[in-house]
Amino acid sequence: MPVAAIVCGYLIGSVPFAWLLARRWGTRDLHRRGSGNIGAANVFRVSGAAAGTLAAALDIGKGAAGVLLASRLNDSMPAHALAGLAAVVGHVYPVWLGFRGGKGVATALGVVVGVYPYFTLAGAGALAIWIIVTLASRYVSLGSVVAAGAFIPLFAAFNHGQLGRLWPLTAFATAMVVLII
Repeated sequence: MPVAAIVCGYLIGSVPFAWLLARRWGTRDLHRRGSGNIGAANVFRVSGAAAGTLAAALDIGKGAAGVLLASRLNDSMPAHALAGLAAVVGHVYPVWLGFRGGKGVATALGVVVGVYPYFTLAGAGALAIWIIVTLASRYVSLGSVVAAGAFIPLFAAFNHGQLGRLWPLTAFATAMVVLII
């Protein structure tokens, strides 16, 4: 069992970059401002574009870092998938903030895009859907839910005929989508 990879993924994912950046930019408690969410979108809303953009980049980076570290600790695809899921869970339920975190969308994007070659096209497609829906509706949460819901069909479409072999990634993707939605 890849326990070390999962624990490392969770701990990396639980670093509350958005909360730390909001404090740096003058917001004492992000839980009490804007949407009350500890995520890049709320930091953008409460602390400005620079802080929000940096929070999104760091959240994406910690998703990728969790899986990359797991690849150093364990060379199995299931271990990488579990560490990636643990990073998203860490963002949503960070131990440092009483298990009250963000939605996990940016962290999931970091796990997905560029980390697994099988996920790259599906992740890029989901990102495009997120951009279109968010711009059209002006609701980040709606864009996030629609993009998350589209990820599994996109993953299946881009990896036709390989899903049986990629079962750990399919299971991870399904759990990630359920967690986000």
